[in-house]
Amino acid sequence: MTLFETGPIELLPFDGSAILYEHHWDQDESRVFEQEIQSSTPWQQPLLYVFGREVEQPRLTAWFGDPGKAYSYSGTHLEPLPWTPTLNNIRSSCERIASHSFNSVLVNLYRDGQDGVAWHADNEPELGPSPVIASVSFGVTRAFHLRHRESKETVKIDLNSGSLLIMSGLSQSRWVHQIPKTARTVGPRINLTFRTIYV
Repeated sequence: MTLFETGPIELLPFDGSAILYEHHWDQDESRVFEQEIQSSTPWQQPLLYVFGREVEQPRLTAWFGDPGKAYSYSGTHLEPLPWTPTLNNIRSSCERIASHSFNSVLVNLYRDGQDGVAWHADNEPELGPSPVIASVSFGVTRAFHLRHRESKETVKIDLNSGSLLIMSGLSQSRWVHQIPKTARTVGPRINLTFRTIYV
């Protein structure tokens, strides 16, 4: 299923929720946020352990959050950097739309089409049994896919600059998602995934 409607729209037909607000921030706001985050973030490229092999993560990242809200995935452990005014501003807007409080954010920089993220779910134990994830996009438009673990039904959508995607309920336990790599020449995209760490 490929979707083209403007938001807010529910992307998932069953087993969870993924609501897309396609133009939550306008072009000018999005451009300012993108530039501020890209220039001020201390980017890292951690090594991941995938199927027993150590590989370089195909994107740059940084982890911000409240004190003590560390995060671990694929063999990588991240201690939180202090919140910046820009990230706090964006967090407040996400919390208002999601009706949920977030205490951390993973900031990703996809430098070009060769950066992406493979099929996965944000289902680490510290996120709780039914995580609420607010995913924000700034920069170039990239494809985003969701696939049901059992039925293999797939939802495909383009995430534009200024979009906000709220995933909740069973969206992480019953579905996986990815940002596929592309052979097209594309510029950078910044993605923020706001989360709540419960430990």
